[in-house]
Formats: sequence, C-alpha cells, structure tokens
Amino acid sequence: MGSQAIREELCKYARKTVANKLVVGPGGNISARHEGKMYLSPSGFALDEIEPEQWVEVDIGTGEVTDIGLRPSSEVLMHLYAYRENPGIGAMVHTHPPYCIAFTLVEKELPIMFPDQAALVGKTVYVDYVLPTTDRLADAVVEKANSSSILLGNHGLVTTGRNLREAYYRTEVVEESAKIFLIAKAIKEPKVLTAEETEEIASLESEAYRIQLLQKMK
Repeated sequence: MGSQAIREELCKYARKTVANKLVVGPGGNISARHEGKMYLSPSGFALDEIEPEQWVEVDIGTGEVTDIGLRPSSEVLMHLYAYRENPGIGAMVHTHPPYCIAFTLVEKELPIMFPDQAALVGKTVYVDYVLPTTDRLADAVVEKANSSSILLGNHGLVTTGRNLREAYYRTEVVEESAKIFLIAKAIKEPKVLTAEETEEIASLESEAYRIQLLQKMK
C-alpha cells in the first residue's frame, strides 16, 4: 500500500468516526504508519472534512513534518511516542466516545463481558486524567502502548492496531462495551466473563480466522 492509498484509507475511517458519533466537531485524531512516516490528521479540522492530500506526513524518527502544508494534530506527540515505542502499531485512533467518557467518570476498570470484546480487544487499560495535547499525556499513553485500547480519564479513548481497520473496530467495540456496562450497572452488578471463559473465546478457530481477516482487509 502506497502513501496515497494510506491517505484515502484514513479518510474512510475518519468519516466513520464522525458518522458513528465517536467524535464531534474538530475533536479526535487518527494516524497510520507507512515506511518510517506517519500520516496524521491536521489540527483544527473535523475528521470528516479532511481530504486525502491534507493528512500531514511526519517523520517518526525525527518528528519533523516532511511535507509542506497544514499543521499536525495537537496530539502529535502521543502518536509519535506510541509508534516509536511499539513497532507493531500500524495505526492509532483517538476519539471522544460518549459512553467511554461517561464510564471514566465513574469507573476505571472495564471488565470483559461478551465474546466480541474478548476476541477483538481483550483487556482495556486506564490512564488518569492528564492535560490534553501535552508531553505528559504522550508519556502516559506510551507507558500503556503495548495495550490495544486505552481509556483516558475524563477525556476519551485511544485504540491501536496493525492497520486502520483493526484500530477503528476496536474503538467501536470498546464504546459498545462501555455502553453495555453502564446500562447493566444501572440495574445490578454486571456478570463478567471469567479468565477461563475469555481464554476459551480466544482459542476458537472461528475467532482466529475473523481476526486474521480483520488484519488483512481495509
């Protein structure tokens, strides 16, 4: 996949985040890695307004913007640090999903409750509130960069994946998980999957195939 295809794929998933109300206004930022560079959403744009040529190319090693044009997202350090820390990350999606934010106002540990969550996401970790757009937030996120989903207290969600498709669908699943937890918790204490039940789901051949397909497809 060349840089132009990466830019077009970023537009596709950026529009999905807005259409599915995972961000509002100019909130959130997403990026993808390609040949030592990352392509990041520009600062001040609603994600569904970004055209392919407007994604900002940044050198992961030096942090320098390597094309002429727009300013990168103010969360550029969070993306850079994560790519540097974990070479397995191919894409990052940072959104402000309402149920995820609501969850962080009352809880910290999101339990695993249903099969899709177990298979596609696994354990979601938590970071206490840190001032957005700062190196302190970038440092806090990079400490958790080996986890594919990170809840940011009073702020939102960060998901990563080997490609944009995987990172994006993890965002959807974590938001659905937070929604299910909050609904269930309003009635009684939710029943969660045990460690053994979670491992059984991970060992299913059908789930292994689905995850393999997710990693390959756009």
